[in-house]
Amino acid sequence: MQLHPTVNHRPVVKAIGSAKAVPTSSGYFDGIYLPSYAKPRLRSWKKTDGIFRMYLREKFGDCRLDLIDRQEFQAYHVGLLNKPMSPAMADHVARCLHAVLSHAVRNQVISVSPIAGVRLLRVDNRKEQYMSPEELQRLMGVLRTDSNVAVCRVAQLLISTGTRLSEATSAQWSDIDLENRRWFIPAATAKSKRGRSVPLNDTAMEVLMAIRAADPDHRAAHVFMSAKTGEHLRYVHKVWDRLRQKAGLPTLRIHDLRHQYASFLINQGRSLYEVQKLLGHSSSLVTERYLHLTAGSLMDAANSASIAIKSAMPKAAV
Repeated sequence: MQLHPTVNHRPVVKAIGSAKAVPTSSGYFDGIYLPSYAKPRLRSWKKTDGIFRMYLREKFGDCRLDLIDRQEFQAYHVGLLNKPMSPAMADHVARCLHAVLSHAVRNQVISVSPIAGVRLLRVDNRKEQYMSPEELQRLMGVLRTDSNVAVCRVAQLLISTGTRLSEATSAQWSDIDLENRRWFIPAATAKSKRGRSVPLNDTAMEVLMAIRAADPDHRAAHVFMSAKTGEHLRYVHKVWDRLRQKAGLPTLRIHDLRHQYASFLINQGRSLYEVQKLLGHSSSLVTERYLHLTAGSLMDAANSASIAIKSAMPKAAV
């Protein structure tokens, strides 16, 4: 593979056809892709920057964009599983380089991406853990009594509303309408990039009213504040790990609280359409991952027809 070092990672972009004008991947990423495309357009640009820095810069950073070896990249992509790394994360790394090269093609820096058509692993890593009534009771016991009140209240709000962790930790009181029991999640925070209104049920209201009561002067702009830093709460995973261990649920992810909320709805006979709207899914295809939870409800519905049929049958002669 031919290497072409860059100077200060600042590429010189000229017309296609001039070999000397093609920058290295690091040069193009630092000088063009990150500042002029990713930062202004992608909310996840910091994640993209981290992936490139940790997994791509050392291996392919000094390679000219048009001379990245396809077979070497394929081997590297699959080899990430030996780090060990999950297939989903390995695909994130591949998508990052795909995106950089595709951007270079659109900018006419190179004529074609050398890794175009390389297939992702696409392993379905979707998994949900649903708690039994006993497990739920243990968890709620911990969340109601543990000393880290802020993180416990975050978890209680998540399981009461089905919202995402980032939506909860970013929530501001200006988004909350306690009188009408509504929480507006702005587009800048929502994963779907569409604002939505979340109804606040009784348990969600209990959490929010308790927080409000602890701040009678309404000084805090954010709903969840860190007692340690005095700023709005940002990081909860370390505390969450301790809480789930304490509840005897060592594999329960905090995102599983969102799935648990969906299971509550479906087990009470709510439709997938209602679940889609409450969870803020942009497409019903996303909500269909919960179809397996509807089996019991569908059996009950089917049995209602059986009951009607049996009631119409003539009584057996005594």
